[in-house]
Amino acid sequence: MHVEPIGSRDIGWQAGHVPALTHAIPVRVYRPEPDRYGWLVWAPGGSWQAASVELWHDASTALARASRCTVVTLGYRLAPRHRHPAQLDDVLRVLEWSREQAAREGEPPVAAVGGDSAGGTLAAAAALVLRDRGEPLAAQVLAYPPLDPTCTARSYARLPDAFPSARRMRAAWRAYLGPDRPRGGVRGADGGRLYGTPLDADRFEGLAPLIAAVGELDPVIDDVTGYAVRLGGAGNQVSLRTFPATPHAALLGDDPPPGGGPSLRQWLGTELRAVLAAGRRRPEQAPDHQTHSGS
Repeated sequence: MHVEPIGSRDIGWQAGHVPALTHAIPVRVYRPEPDRYGWLVWAPGGSWQAASVELWHDASTALARASRCTVVTLGYRLAPRHRHPAQLDDVLRVLEWSREQAAREGEPPVAAVGGDSAGGTLAAAAALVLRDRGEPLAAQVLAYPPLDPTCTARSYARLPDAFPSARRMRAAWRAYLGPDRPRGGVRGADGGRLYGTPLDADRFEGLAPLIAAVGELDPVIDDVTGYAVRLGGAGNQVSLRTFPATPHAALLGDDPPPGGGPSLRQWLGTELRAVLAAGRRRPEQAPDHQTHSGS
């Protein structure tokens, strides 16, 4: 990978590309100093049509600072030119590269996957694929992902004037999945399922710990809270926080919620650091099943 090192206070970052079979995936790699807890591959949002490593620079820097992880933000291929599973393939390839890179640098290959909005959908799908393949994943970090292509959750009706509207999200799902999506997703070259949405999965046990955040003014809140309940019921470790008076796309800013406390992106980063630190202390034990909800 060709890199261009540039400093940003306590976070150094590099721009480059990760090679894939038919193309190169643009990435930015953010490295906190001195100690690092692992690697976090981040998929930006943008309705699967406008993700950009450049526009997510501040958010990526903040995640690296809060988590003390090496954050790899990727510019996956965009819809509608590229339909599913192109975006998911890119996330999986960068996860593979991150583990390889960690091993080359003499670090434990501890990798988590995360994303905001449409990128969170991709991250949740990647967690399922890695579970199916028996590959390790330290955590899945999801900021307000839309999960249901029908957009029929009650929260869309409760917040009809909020962004994103059900009509806008349905159009984004169509652009991403295409008009002829097979029921249950598509199959990869290995025969495994490549989920267009995590809700395509038949089972939800054995997944990486979930760290999820969503605002109370976000129309996708029911998708997120429902998914957290589903994963918790399947025996997975779940940490969920709902932020009061907070809309969609809050990761792109750093404002604390009303009443104080950490911003959404600060909370995600510190929660991931806690999960990875716990894994360092007790690698031989399975994580406790916990669910946290509220502001």
